[in-house]
Amino acid sequence: MGDGGALDDRARANYERVLADNLPAISERVRPGDVVIVHDPQPAGLIAGLRARGASVIWRCHVDLDRPNERAREAWEFLYPYIVEADAYVFSRESFAWEGLDRDRLAVIAPSIDVFSPKNEDLDRSTVLAALRASGCSPTATRLSTRRSRARTPTPSRVDRRAELFEDEPLDAITPAVLQVSRWDTLKDPIGVIRGFAKHVPESTEAHLIYAAPSVVAVADDPEGLRILQEARALRETLPTAQRRRVHLASLPMEEPAENAIMVNALQRHVSVIVQKSLAEGFGLTVAEAMLKERPVVASGIGGIRSQIVDGETGILLDDPRDLRAFGEAVTGLLLDPERAELLGQRARERVRDEFTSPRSLLDYLRLIRRVLERSGVRAAA
Repeated sequence: MGDGGALDDRARANYERVLADNLPAISERVRPGDVVIVHDPQPAGLIAGLRARGASVIWRCHVDLDRPNERAREAWEFLYPYIVEADAYVFSRESFAWEGLDRDRLAVIAPSIDVFSPKNEDLDRSTVLAALRASGCSPTATRLSTRRSRARTPTPSRVDRRAELFEDEPLDAITPAVLQVSRWDTLKDPIGVIRGFAKHVPESTEAHLIYAAPSVVAVADDPEGLRILQEARALRETLPTAQRRRVHLASLPMEEPAENAIMVNALQRHVSVIVQKSLAEGFGLTVAEAMLKERPVVASGIGGIRSQIVDGETGILLDDPRDLRAFGEAVTGLLLDPERAELLGQRARERVRDEFTSPRSLLDYLRLIRRVLERSGVRAAA
């Protein structure tokens, strides 16, 4: 449906033809008794063929919707005959599960983050400042080498490229800051974030806003990115001088993924408050990444964000992400109450470590695989 056309008989024939062309190469690697996890709609038509090879098949859905629209339901009706063949179906939240599936085969496994990845690994304060300096996000930060070695990565990580900044003057290293890391995307609401901060987070907090996003040049599958960036820049230019100087837009280079990840990591660890004011969201693991860094988070109470944040305990949920006053008041409250902000951040980190890291996800999958094998008559290893 990416071409905007109907999911008709012609589309089904084309879908099945492409999958039939690919099935032999995949089948060569599958043996009876194997467990195969098929991710998302694109390869769902392979499920029956893999089961014919004697494999048990789990279908994992990463496309999460709170309120499916007509086009989403059309897609589900198209995919249902293929997906129903799976031995188990995995969704990120129970509310995301589609109707018509056997509930006994349903499993809920939340996405997870890798705490050892460049985006999430621990960074000491000097490394954070060095990364901010090297990327240009805070040129007044102390200059230190950003080269660091890790056992899991054969090549040391390094920040060499600079972000593209749209600002009146550089952000210094001691000014309190509020951060959202998202694409230049309508559903991430950069326009609402800028307006809500500028109008409803008072200058007396001394806080600045950073909206950091991947460079639009580097994201080929995001055609609206450039337009949204231009709208954000235009909005920023219309703000009164006192408000405009507190708003910083950053397009982060994407040529080297590890470099980009360290920039994001450093920004998240540096700021006082992190926000995720999305208008729609699947699971939103950027929230878990922020919580891992012990940062207080203000986020929209939608989608999988509701699974991550316990409102008032591990962060603050916004009932209506379009309510800019409520957004600004929530952010301001945390800026003016650092003790509460620190407590929320500590609890947030504990929740992420318990619920949304790779070891927890692995154990969930192992339990599901055991269940699938037992149901299929294959004795799972002890």
